[in-house]
Amino acid sequence: MLHLFLLFSLREAEGFKDQGNAFYVKKDYSEAFNYYTKAIDACPKNASYYGNRAATLMMLCRFREALVDSQRAVRLDDCFMKGHLREGKCHLSLGNAMAASRCFQKVLELEPSNSQAQQEHKNATAVLEYERMAELDFEKRDFRKVVYSMDKALGLASTCHRFKILKAECLALLGRYLEAQSVASDILRMDSTNGDALYVRGLCLYYEDCIDKAVQFFVQALRMAPDHEKSRLACRNAKALKAKKEEGNKVFKNSNFEAAYRLYSEALAIDPNNIKTNAKLYCNRGTVGAKLNKPDQAIEDCTSAIKLDDTYIKAYLRRAQCYMDIEQYEEAVRDYEKVYQTEKTKEHKHLLKTAQLELKKSKRKDYYKVLGVGKNATEDEIKKAYRKRALMHHPDRHSAATPEVQKEEEKKFKEMGEAFTVLSDPKKKTRYDCGHDLEDDSNNMGASPSDPTGPRRAQWD
Repeated sequence: MLHLFLLFSLREAEGFKDQGNAFYVKKDYSEAFNYYTKAIDACPKNASYYGNRAATLMMLCRFREALVDSQRAVRLDDCFMKGHLREGKCHLSLGNAMAASRCFQKVLELEPSNSQAQQEHKNATAVLEYERMAELDFEKRDFRKVVYSMDKALGLASTCHRFKILKAECLALLGRYLEAQSVASDILRMDSTNGDALYVRGLCLYYEDCIDKAVQFFVQALRMAPDHEKSRLACRNAKALKAKKEEGNKVFKNSNFEAAYRLYSEALAIDPNNIKTNAKLYCNRGTVGAKLNKPDQAIEDCTSAIKLDDTYIKAYLRRAQCYMDIEQYEEAVRDYEKVYQTEKTKEHKHLLKTAQLELKKSKRKDYYKVLGVGKNATEDEIKKAYRKRALMHHPDRHSAATPEVQKEEEKKFKEMGEAFTVLSDPKKKTRYDCGHDLEDDSNNMGASPSDPTGPRRAQWD
């Protein structure tokens, strides 16, 4: 009676298997899976049924389940080559190239000429090499090469989360945040508790200066994986960076610029990889430098900010103002042009025109410097300065000097005459200050405000 029952079950199982095969040929893998499952339920000791269901699960990209069925198949029949081959493919797809290599080696022991096993064994060896290269390049911080190696490895191990996460982390470190987030989000859709993917999402937000949101992801990653050291370190850095930056901002608002400079410097030392936040910190420190009347230092910090983020308008504006302050107008114009090309506002247009005007003015004689007075000097101050300098450089004072010295002093005296002619005349002074050309007045700009011989002496006697 038992014999008849077993025979009936075997026939029923074979019938289910045949129906599963039919659906498999039609590429209806879901139905094929259902019938192979029925075959296994009817006869759970048949290795080929597990092998068939494993093949179906592989077509459905359910490699972890396929791996379990493949392993059951070879446990039932250690000489089942297709079972070993499928187990190896599942291991390889999931990124366990070492285990995959052992499976393919087993097939080759059973059938040395098996071309499929030979090729898959080569693929497993290649994946191991890509892993090795990626590990070395990651230590060297050559993240582009790591991404390259992981792309190659994923071409052979398409469902390996570990490779995807490493690629995503390197994309984040390269500043390719959208790509990194896309990879991490794909993994989280399949496994919302994946601590590595949560870490990468947080890392992207952290590097985009969304520190509060980043901390939330790091905390969630640690909740899913309490020993996740990268999340722990990133969380600590994020909190420290935010606190130090806010502290610097606070003392800056209180005009404690020395303390602000120190705090921004300490914040910059926390994480050199955080490009966006560090760009802001450099710009903030540049603003402090300007307040401390250290324009060169401020320019250096703004330049560092721009190197980190060449779209950072605020850094260009701050650097341009510093260039204006030290009268490096060509550099100021270059920065304002960059700003205006990016944001064509009235304010930026005005700043550019002002810089261009100052550049134009800087290329002519600076009559204020010639007389040794400031640009806000009064009429009386201009007259006093002219008399003092005229006395110093009048040719009669240097009649006993060498011809070269006489020529130089005559030149300086003439320049002072030109300067006084312009700056002592309100209309000419206004035109000069506005950057207008004074060529029309050149005939009146001689060695002194009046006659170049007798009257010029009267100006200083």
